[in-house]
Amino acid sequence: MADKLTLSASTRTNLLSLQRTTSMISKTQERLASGKKVNSALDDALSYFKARALNNRSSDLQTTKDGIVQAVNVVKAATEALDSVERVLQQMKAIAESAKSSSDSTVRQSYASQFNTLRSQIDTITQDANYNGVNLLRSAPDSLVVKFNERGTNTLQIAGVDSTVSTNGVDVMQAGTGTSAATDWGVNSTTAGGVTIDSVISYIDSALLEVRSNAETFGTNAAMLDIRKEFTENLVNTLQGGASQLVNADLNEESANMLSLQTRQQLGTISLSIAQQSEQAILRLF
Repeated sequence: MADKLTLSASTRTNLLSLQRTTSMISKTQERLASGKKVNSALDDALSYFKARALNNRSSDLQTTKDGIVQAVNVVKAATEALDSVERVLQQMKAIAESAKSSSDSTVRQSYASQFNTLRSQIDTITQDANYNGVNLLRSAPDSLVVKFNERGTNTLQIAGVDSTVSTNGVDVMQAGTGTSAATDWGVNSTTAGGVTIDSVISYIDSALLEVRSNAETFGTNAAMLDIRKEFTENLVNTLQGGASQLVNADLNEESANMLSLQTRQQLGTISLSIAQQSEQAILRLF
């Protein structure tokens, strides 16, 4: 085995200093490349794990926020459907009032047909008020539970409301059945399928109040969801900002450090060269 080389004290000191400088340059280059001063637990275990916990919660809340956004769309679909149902009811009321004021049998028969056509659209609208498999208006409506935090301990439950014709009283408004619809409205000036037109108008007024009340409730829920969505977005940004402050590098500072270290490296190389030249001068004496 070859004998170990013996270096002079000055050469060894300059060599170790140059090695340390080279190591610091590598670390600074890594910080500049990644933009982080803490890239692993070896750099700063406390900051690294704190930042990871903040980022993990931020990711969980981002998923929660996505759920809130989807819930807003579900409620929005229900609210828009109720607006459409309200317009249909208003048209039905106008037709009933027109039929009541008309003495022409043919005209009343036409009104009866229009009334029943509009009535059938209510169930069509409520059935189509579906978003991502959730319908808050159909018969046996769905309920929606919205999570407000990553643990699911804070929630908002939105109950669906059956808004079909069989529930809000519109089922008794039908102007007879089949061909009798035209007969009821065309011959008897006060009844529609055995129910007076005044009663029909009263049922429509009650249905309008119910539809508007349900729309207001859904609107309040939608407002609450919007507030929580905005809050969650702000919280996610705060968590991400806090994590960044723990691990992100100051690029201006690191750039200045790089220039300083490069200068130190050059000086160290020169110093090592001078030390070696001194040793060579002594060897020339022999």
